[in-house]
Amino acid sequence: MSYIEIERSRAVQRIAINRPEKKNALTAEMYNTLADALDQAESDPAIRVILLHGRGDSFTAGNDLEDFMKKPWKGQAVPPAVRFIRTVAMARKPIVAAVHGLAVGVGTTILLHCDLVCAAEDARFMMPFINLGIVPEAAATVLLPLLIGRQRAAELFFLSAPLTAQRAYEIGLINSVVALDALLPTASGVAQQLSEKPPAAVLACKDLMKRAFQAEVERALTEEVAVISERLDSPETREALQAFLEKRKPDFSRL
Repeated sequence: MSYIEIERSRAVQRIAINRPEKKNALTAEMYNTLADALDQAESDPAIRVILLHGRGDSFTAGNDLEDFMKKPWKGQAVPPAVRFIRTVAMARKPIVAAVHGLAVGVGTTILLHCDLVCAAEDARFMMPFINLGIVPEAAATVLLPLLIGRQRAAELFFLSAPLTAQRAYEIGLINSVVALDALLPTASGVAQQLSEKPPAAVLACKDLMKRAFQAEVERALTEEVAVISERLDSPETREALQAFLEKRKPDFSRL
């Protein structure tokens, strides 16, 4: 069963995460399918805009931790999650995101690479990387401080407190907050409007906006993955992940 829906509407390719029973938590297979869909949209000249959203009651709860702990990517040169993040980060065509419910971990960090983000009033953004004994990914350690300031970024990273849609709008993480039933129509309308703009000018504008910090983004993408890979086998991360699966509070006092 595919948990990723792909549908084209005129010049907009809609990519939907559809695993509602797991709050759209992402497995290695799903990451690869998402990356394939983005690659297809990038290579199709008829597609001008990508629309990304989730089904059910969430955008995505981030990594499926049970799948994550099995390390299904072992032996692969590029893990699927890394491939997906890099594909989003390097996308030339504009990406519109529609976010509702939970946007956890990668569900928040990839928004830093989306060009326009609409959120429902019930959206909650969380980055619990430190809680799991790892560090943020998707060049968030560079892009989030640039966007909202180092202290605010440190608060979100270190304390992992949920961020409401309204607060996300106030600090500039998203473009708009709408009622839940208006989310997909609003985001679809934005994507359609953007697809009717002069396409070469849109691509050139996105490229110019990214150039100023592209080198730093690429550096961070590489360095974050290296640190995460190192941290995955640490006692802290093993305890954090095991505690999560056992639904208990982790104990780092003896580490």
